[in-house]
Amino acid sequence: MHTEQIRAILKEHARLSVDVNSLTEDSDLYEAGLTSLTTVNLMLALEDKFDIEFQDAMLGRKLFATIRSLSEALETLVHE
Repeated sequence: MHTEQIRAILKEHARLSVDVNSLTEDSDLYEAGLTSLTTVNLMLALEDKFDIEFQDAMLGRKLFATIRSLSEALETLVHE
């Protein structure tokens, strides 16, 4: 799982209203302050860091809802 790397990217790019380290893997990132604009920033940073590209069919609120959902998506894409 890539949770620590995701946390670092969230801290740098998501501009959350809470400390990233206080979030669990299932905390709602939108409730923590993620917006549509910061979601795009987060997506681009994750693609750059992991050298992947999110497929259009994957893109949606559900993908960016939690650290767990991001980690699971990354696991799938990194191993393709």
